[in-house]
Amino acid sequence: MDAFIRDAISQSISVKQLVLADGELIRLMEAAARATIRSLQNRGKVLLCGNGGSAADAQHLAGEFVSRFRFDRPALPAVALNTNASILTSIGNDYEYSILFSRQIEALSAPGDVLWAFSTTGNSENIKKALSCAKERGVLTVAFLGGKGGGCLQYADFPLLVPCADTPRVQEAHIMMGHILCDCIEKTMFKPQ
Repeated sequence: MDAFIRDAISQSISVKQLVLADGELIRLMEAAARATIRSLQNRGKVLLCGNGGSAADAQHLAGEFVSRFRFDRPALPAVALNTNASILTSIGNDYEYSILFSRQIEALSAPGDVLWAFSTTGNSENIKKALSCAKERGVLTVAFLGGKGGGCLQYADFPLLVPCADTPRVQEAHIMMGHILCDCIEKTMFKPQ
C-alpha cells in the first residue's frame, strides 16, 4: 500500500507539473481571472456547475466567492447551480436531467455574467447544454475540462484543459486552478487587510 500511495501522489504532482509547463493554459487562466474580475466589477455574478465531484468543486468555489478566500472583504455574488435539491429534482422530473443547469441559467443569468463549468471529460450533456445556453445569453464561459475537452470545448470562451484523462487527477488539478483563480480575483479586487 505504501507504494500505491506514493505512486498516486507522484501522479498528482506530474499532472500539476504539466499544467505548470503549459504556457497557453496559464495565459487562459489569467484571461479567465480578468474576465471574472470585469464581470464582478460591473455588477455581474459567477454561476458555477458540475456533476458529482465536480459539483463539489463548484459548490466549494462558490463559497470562496461569497464568504472569503484568504482575507476579509466584501462578499462576491456566486451561485453553485448544483446545490438546490428542489430545483434540481423539479427540473429533472418535469423536464430532463440534461437541462438541469441550462434551465437555471435561463432564470438567473444576465449578459456579462460568468459561468464556471466543470467536467472532467467534457462530455457531460448537462454541462455542454449549460455552456451553450450561457453563450447564447451573453454569459462568458470558463470550462474546467480534462483530456481532450470533449463536446464542451466548443462552447468555452476560456477552456482550462487539464492534459490528463484520469478523473481523480483532473479533479485535483481543477480545484488547484479554481483556488488560484479565486486568489487572483480576491487580491486584484481588494487589498489584503
